[in-house]
Amino acid sequence: MEQIIGPLTKLGRFLLAVPMAIFGILHFMAADAMAGMVPLPGGVIWVYVSGFALIAAAVSIILQKKARLASSLLAVLLLIFVFAIHLPSALKGGDAGQFSMMSLLKDLAIAGGALIYASTQPIE
Repeated sequence: MEQIIGPLTKLGRFLLAVPMAIFGILHFMAADAMAGMVPLPGGVIWVYVSGFALIAAAVSIILQKKARLASSLLAVLLLIFVFAIHLPSALKGGDAGQFSMMSLLKDLAIAGGALIYASTQPIE
């Protein structure tokens, strides 16, 4: 069974990390457009901070350095996105609400995957 689980965990690691790195890069490329979604003062700064956090988590997961911590913190960040950004927008309804609901579910699923991945990593 380990002959199957090992390669799948490696594949899963990249399927988690690569999109997070791309999302992080997109935060830098579209910071001004995303700043309006941030429910805190200094919106664009928080977009850059979260973009950096996404890239840092991806690098850590790919390199398997502090991967348990990185994937756990990634899950926390995604859950913050779910409750602070996507849920309030989804509750407004309409077309924008439907898009927010899709983003909410995507981030919720990725957070779950990040926590599952974290559970496969040794405590450092």
